[in-house]
Amino acid sequence: MILLAAVELLLLIAAFGASTLLFNDWQGIADPFSAIGQRSVAIAVLVVLMLYAMGLYAWHVAKSYLDLLVRILLALALAFALYVLFAYAFGVLTLPFSAIAPGLSVSFIALALVHDAFLRIADLAHLKTHVLVLGTGTNAKRLEALENRGRASRYRIAAFIDIEDGENAVLPERIVASPGDLVDYVRRMGVDEIVLAPQDRRGSLPLESLVAVRLSGVPVTPYASFCERAEGAVPLEELKPSWFFEGTGFRTGSWHMAGKRVIDVTASLTLLALTFPILALTAFAIKLESPGPVFYTQRRVGQLDRPFTLYKFRSMRNDAERAGQVQWASQNDARVTRVGRIIRKSRIDEIPQALNVLKGEMSFVGPRPERPEFVELLAKEIPFYRERHCVKPGITGWAQLNYPYGASVEDARRKLAYDLFYIKHFTLMFDLSVALQTVRVVIWNAGAR
Repeated sequence: MILLAAVELLLLIAAFGASTLLFNDWQGIADPFSAIGQRSVAIAVLVVLMLYAMGLYAWHVAKSYLDLLVRILLALALAFALYVLFAYAFGVLTLPFSAIAPGLSVSFIALALVHDAFLRIADLAHLKTHVLVLGTGTNAKRLEALENRGRASRYRIAAFIDIEDGENAVLPERIVASPGDLVDYVRRMGVDEIVLAPQDRRGSLPLESLVAVRLSGVPVTPYASFCERAEGAVPLEELKPSWFFEGTGFRTGSWHMAGKRVIDVTASLTLLALTFPILALTAFAIKLESPGPVFYTQRRVGQLDRPFTLYKFRSMRNDAERAGQVQWASQNDARVTRVGRIIRKSRIDEIPQALNVLKGEMSFVGPRPERPEFVELLAKEIPFYRERHCVKPGITGWAQLNYPYGASVEDARRKLAYDLFYIKHFTLMFDLSVALQTVRVVIWNAGAR
């Protein structure tokens, strides 16, 4: 995907460079090629960022060729809008539309052809990671299911080695007996990685052979670690206290937190400034439709279990919890007003939480904050649930990108798997990635609530 982004960036620079050179008057400009280069790079970078925001640098997003074309078209439109906003608002790198339009047209065709060709080539089995699985039980079956996720799967299982006494759960024709020389077998089969997936590891693993394989340069990965990497989520059924001590991650140093705070404040101020007209219109529509306050405040649980008051636009009737009984919000909730349906699907109702971010109660990216009543319930039902409160809650998050709307204990369990993955693997680039990809969640109403 990095290679694809680099190739497309160069194509975009060439397309916009040729367009601005041919369709703009550069007479009187001392260094026209430098000016063309600056403008072409600026537009091309914006397009690549919007392609990323549309999910086109993730394997699992584009479902069809039509979907691919729609996402490319939206990326170009958003990139052009941002270019116009910044170029003409600040008076830098300006170009007339007549110079940009041909570049947009050529870019659309080039991106569609290159992206489709790249994905078709990348789907070839020999370009995927070849994995040898030790085990044939339920763990192995889950890996087989992950292999069959289509384009979202980036690996292919070469075989399952039978080292267990229990009942086999994978296809019999894919099972092989434990080879005498594992190093030679791995070399002959072109295996890139071995995954340890037996149900009971006590005394069943060929440790000497595995050490020899590892020393030959082939990674040997525990089942839980492989699932975590493949799914972008922590396998909760395998989660033990020792997980928090293994490997790297959990970056909470002062430099990381300072950088995160800078991103939070910058993103929140930018969001409020850019959406101010929409916020004013939303406030007027809420007051016009139903009696009650424009804003809805609610107690939520924040970092280190500290409660805080969360701000949202009111999307339900003023008497939504008339009996005082706390309720899960649900899809097609009868309590939601007509204006509320629109602002919930577009996530406009969440924008006032930027005030919580500015106050330091929330972050722009993090686990979604829950109500104290639900936290008490979920903490009893789900092991390690309170560990998500070691960081500030967020307006958007990794779970919101990967899991649709949910309103049950099981949904909370599934989202916790993504929240713990985010907490472990947090970096500033990860935060920027999540914030950028939230654009596609808003446009496609994924996970809207």
